[in-house]
Amino acid sequence: MAELDFDLVYDLVVVGGTAGGLSVAISSQRSGVQSVRLISRSNAVTFPELVRDNQLDIGYGEHVESVDTADDGALLLTTNRHRYRARAVLLAHRPPMPDWTPPIPLPDLPTITVDTEPEHAEGRDVLVVGYTDHAVELAATIDAAGGNVVLAAGGMDPDLLSPAADNALRRMERERRITVLYRSVPDEIDDVDGLPMAYFNDRRTPDLQFDDVVIASHRRNLTPDERGVTEAALATGNVWFLGEPTEGSVATTSPGHRIGLDMAACFPELDPERIQPRKTRRHRHEGAVEELREEHYNATITHFEPTHSDLWVLRVKPDHGGTDYTPGQYATLGLGYWEERVDDAIDPNLGDRWFKLIRRSYSISSRVLDDHGYLVDEGGLDELEFYIVLVPPTEDNIPELTPRLALKRPGDRIYLGPKVAGRYTLDSITNPAGTVMFFSTGTGEAPHNAMITELLRKGHHGPIVSAVSVRNSIDLGYEETHRELERRHHNYHYLPMPTREPDIAKRYIQDLIKDGDFARMGVSLDPATTHVFMCGNPAMIGIPDEDGVFPATVGVVELLVERGFTIDKRKQPGNIHYEEYW
Repeated sequence: MAELDFDLVYDLVVVGGTAGGLSVAISSQRSGVQSVRLISRSNAVTFPELVRDNQLDIGYGEHVESVDTADDGALLLTTNRHRYRARAVLLAHRPPMPDWTPPIPLPDLPTITVDTEPEHAEGRDVLVVGYTDHAVELAATIDAAGGNVVLAAGGMDPDLLSPAADNALRRMERERRITVLYRSVPDEIDDVDGLPMAYFNDRRTPDLQFDDVVIASHRRNLTPDERGVTEAALATGNVWFLGEPTEGSVATTSPGHRIGLDMAACFPELDPERIQPRKTRRHRHEGAVEELREEHYNATITHFEPTHSDLWVLRVKPDHGGTDYTPGQYATLGLGYWEERVDDAIDPNLGDRWFKLIRRSYSISSRVLDDHGYLVDEGGLDELEFYIVLVPPTEDNIPELTPRLALKRPGDRIYLGPKVAGRYTLDSITNPAGTVMFFSTGTGEAPHNAMITELLRKGHHGPIVSAVSVRNSIDLGYEETHRELERRHHNYHYLPMPTREPDIAKRYIQDLIKDGDFARMGVSLDPATTHVFMCGNPAMIGIPDEDGVFPATVGVVELLVERGFTIDKRKQPGNIHYEEYW
């Protein structure tokens, strides 16, 4: 073994270039700790930009051999290269649990791994499954290698991520480099033609095929013996371990989201105000709102046209990435809790959530006709259109996003999710002479605008019908556009159905089927040649439960099933397609 250097003196030595380790190194340095050293066993760290931006003092290729005390009470940390004197030491590495198994069975494919990134990730579609710092680390590494990452992070609470992981995740989202599914995880992964296919149990997330799948395993806490930590060193209270405190764990064990705050006890001379997490300080920061907008928003509202005060058509242009989508899909919009509301409602627990982002998914609409009157080719646009209604507060529900969106205008900033998704599409329409029906309520018309445009632009010559149920005629935000389509295309029929106009008989979409309206129009509801798409109020749609029992209120699905139609399901194609709202 080579002779060690003389003691290197630091206030804090962080062992491990993990998200938690980087978080403590950065927060300690910013809080006033004079000298901080980060050492990494490998020749790289997960977030190299943090090392660069914060000018961290880092030693690569070092591993710990022991942690002991000197005669004067200082900690002595010995590595394969140096011996350090330090006031405090953080052991930030967390190894995998030896008995951990993935939560779902996995097919035997070389492209499905646990904790191992693809050898050549560039240009490959990679699914990362997990909700911890470790999952974010894997996603960031694959993204840096040029992979197209989807992080299935169902169950993730961003408050429980370390600051470094949280910042990295927000940066990748803001730059639209990865897609994060905060509420979704695959419930099944199969081998389909030699590639992993991930199936999700919620209709808002489509089944997706990937080149690779990486499962982020659960991690365990280090034990003192694994790094040669002596009893004397532990007794100082200044040797800390990154991890979840559990029965039997070392007392100085703390999770990534708060270990920086806990370790501040090792440095009593620090200003307590500077140690507080940024989210705590922001409540007293005059420029907090602009700072948060800069940090989270990645798109600009280019068009905001009210149909009336509570109903709007808006367009959003992203700073980064494209706007390609398949008609019928949805995208995610977001605003911060720090934004003003148009109403006087008070968000529950606003103090705890003030600095967070509200995200909601909205179907992508379409302007249908461009500025010259031609059918829009969505592939040539650099913005996305949405059709959104203001949701009023009730005793049981305080809406969060739309009361804030109501105050926005062209030029204002907003968050746009990195990728579009959804399996409510026209993939099943393969016969240009077939009949295609679109039934919607309210803003459920949005995806149909894009789908109808796509059919007409591609020359579909079979009957196309769009029936839209609203309360009042003023709620028909696209009526003039659809009337123009009727004039131009003999096979297109638009049926607006206001239910609360005094001079119009109240009828619902179900009545069109029961009363034979389509037959009188010369449009046949033949299940052999017809596909029906429905978006909106679940009462209009009427999906049966798992036992096949329909709701008490007869919906469209029940009427169609009686006529020989079948519901389109995973691995069981049908001709009834639906997207429920609320």
